[in-house]
Parts: sequence; structure tokens; C-alpha cells
Amino acid sequence: MIELIIIAVYFLAVGIIGLASHRKIWRMADFMVAGRRYASFFITGSLLATIIGGSATVGLAGLGFSRGISGAWWLLVGSVGLIFLGLFLAKKVRGYALYTLPAIIQKQYNHQAALAASVLIVVAWIGITAGQILAAGKIFSSLEIGTPVIWMIVFTIIFVGYTVAGGQYALIRTDILDIVIIFTGIAIGVGATLWQLGGINALLNALPSDKLAFPLSSTFGGEDLISYLLLIGLTYVVGPDIYARIFCAKDGRTARTSALWSAALIIPFAFGVTLIGMGALVLFPQISPEQAFPSIITRMLSPVAAGFVLAALLSAVMSSASATLWSASTILTENIIGSVFKNQKSDSDSKSVSLSRWGILGVGLASLGLALVLNGVINALLFAYTIYTCGVILPVIAGFYKDKLKITPSAAVVAIIGGGTAGLASEIWNIRYLDIGALLLNLFLLLAVSLVETRIRNRRLIARNNAL
Repeated sequence: MIELIIIAVYFLAVGIIGLASHRKIWRMADFMVAGRRYASFFITGSLLATIIGGSATVGLAGLGFSRGISGAWWLLVGSVGLIFLGLFLAKKVRGYALYTLPAIIQKQYNHQAALAASVLIVVAWIGITAGQILAAGKIFSSLEIGTPVIWMIVFTIIFVGYTVAGGQYALIRTDILDIVIIFTGIAIGVGATLWQLGGINALLNALPSDKLAFPLSSTFGGEDLISYLLLIGLTYVVGPDIYARIFCAKDGRTARTSALWSAALIIPFAFGVTLIGMGALVLFPQISPEQAFPSIITRMLSPVAAGFVLAALLSAVMSSASATLWSASTILTENIIGSVFKNQKSDSDSKSVSLSRWGILGVGLASLGLALVLNGVINALLFAYTIYTCGVILPVIAGFYKDKLKITPSAAVVAIIGGGTAGLASEIWNIRYLDIGALLLNLFLLLAVSLVETRIRNRRLIARNNAL
């Protein structure tokens, strides 16, 4: 089958890059942040490849199928978040010159806050990695060869293997290859959809008017937009996988420029993928939403073109899965295991790299196990984003300005635990508006505990001075 051969060639190229990168890793800084030497071209490409995963392809096309053009907000809120990151935080993040997001939190507050955030991030990012594995299974199943479960296992072996081998060197290099393939594949998908329908006007005339409503529609109201901006958009402002790329930039200016370029480039991508989903609704109204993009590929393209576009989809999922896997495993080994067993942790770079590789393998297997019991890509990712956003993001943003805001370490710990727990509860019991409530609880705890602690400290200081 030609499609499968093309996909196999892509995976072979990825494997070769991983093995080649393996030879260049001598220090922990090489494995973790690729030597901190990359210019904006590479960082922008890597950010885009990280962002454009299963949710931005299979999931987003499914939202276009079910909601119409308003489904594009799933990725457009990311553009908003990246603009904020580029304008206000990217230089600060790169200036820390660390390896992980929890390491920043430890600098901002203390060890306890970093550990609490690390646990939340690892749990959430295992869920996000599982969503990418699930998306890969849906893409492979369109070939009608084997079962989705078998393909999810194969996909996990491949992306875990090359991440273990090459670290950040492999990820940065394959990301550039991936983003070229991804954008080319999306352009082919959009062109094929419009050609089959007879042009953009034919598509617009064939759709119900509600599918063309933007920015809001009957299936996507103002409450949904606010929820997306807060629960998803904020993950682009403070995200462990995003920051992992920022740390690889050669300087703060490069980090800032890369974030802003990424924000601009994902806008046309968001509308393009959404359009493919809308076209699938007209052409194949009987399919499930998350089969929209694979159906366009397998039913409308020649075998060669279909193989290339399927490879593009898989490269999108591959790059995003590797980035989320990398973030979760690095935080697990560096900020949880390395923190709990800090007295036993070796200072040897080779032993640290070895521990990190075992962490990648463990997180990969955990993500695969979770993927086998999940249902939809978007639902899985929204579950993980909610837990993470409600616990971690606001304390990190406040931490950049903690002296002006007078935020205390104890307040950060309480906010992370309280907000994250409430976010988890909102998803488990599916209580309407509790996710936003959890985010507000996080903010309240952050400010209230800081205020109380500051007042107590001031009173003690005044009492001590009076006693003298």
C-alpha cells in the first residue's frame, strides 16, 4: 500500500535523526535544552510543531465538522496566549536559563511550590500525551489496516524510542522537518476539499448559516469562548512544553520573536483545518467528527497524495506527543525524583541523562495505558488542560511580579493544590462552571493567603521593634 510506504519512509527519517542526535549528546545541557544555541527560525518551527498536534489537526477538524468556523477558537486562543507570552514573559523565561517550568517556580517561591506544581504537570501532561496517541490511532485506522489499538502501540514505540535516543537535539531537528510537512499537507487538504466542492462559495452555500457564524454561534457561546481563553489560552502563556522550547533559544530576544511569529502563523492554520472539517460535513455527513480529516484524505486524494498528507498528520501528532512526553518525563526525573532523592542523586551528567531516558520510557507507557481507555481527543485534552490551568498558571504569572504583588511562597503552595484539586473535581463530576470557579479559587487563595501572611509578618515585625 503506497500510503503506508510513504508513512514508513517518514518514520525512518525520524529514526535516523534520533540516532544521529544520540551521538552529539555529551552533557545534560545538550540532552535537556540542545545546548541553548538555536535561532528564531528553529525555535519558531519547534514551537509550531509542538502546538500543532492531534488536537490542532484531528480534533480541530472535528470541531469544524460539528461547530463550523467557530471551532477555530480551539487554536486561535493559543495565538492570543502566545502574543501575551512574547510581549511580556518570553525574555524573562529565557533569562532564568533553567531546564523546566517547576525549576522556575522553585526560583520564584520555594521547593514545596515546585513539587506541588510538578505533580500536577506530570499528571496533566500524561493525559495530553495520551490524547496525541489516541489521535494517531484514529489517523492510522483510516488506512483500514490493523486496529487502532495496534497502531497506538506502534506509534508509541516509535515516538518514545526517538525521544529516548536524541533528547532535545532530536526534537528540535525533527520539528523543522515536521512543520514543513504539516503546512504542506494542510494546504493539500484544503485545496482538495475546495476542488471537490467547487470552490469556497460552493462550500459556504452548502452549509447551514449557523456553521458560518463567527466569533460566536448557537453551539459556541460567550461562556465557551471565555472558558477556552482561560483554560486553554493560558496554557500557551505558561506551558512546560512551550517553555522547554524557549529554554533552547540562544537569547531572550530570540525567545520573544519566536513566540510572536508562532502566534501569527497558527492563525491561517487554524482556519485552514477548520475549513477541512466543514467540507467533510458537506461531503460525508454520516461520519463521526474526529474522522473528518482522515476521511477527506483517504476518500478524495490519490494514494501518493493521501500518503503524504497522512504523514503530515502523523508528523503533527508525533512532534506534539514528543514535546509533551519530554516535558512530563523531564519534570518527573528532575523535579520530583531528583527532588525527593536529592541526597542520592548523582552529579554525573551521564547518570542524569540515563535517569531522564528511563523517565521518558515510564511516562510513555503510562500515556499509552491511559490512551487505551480514553474516548475523544478533545475531551481528553480539555480534561488535562483544566487540571493544569486551575492549579499552576496564575501562581507562575504572579511569580514574575511577586515583589510588586507581595505574593508569598505559602500562598503559591495553597493555590496550586487548591485550584488543581478543584479543577480535577470539575472534570470528574462535570459540574458546569466549576472549572472557571476553580481558576477563580486559585486566584483568591493566592491573594488572600498572601495578604493574611503579610499582615501577620508586619504585626510581628512591629511588635518586635516595640519590644526593642
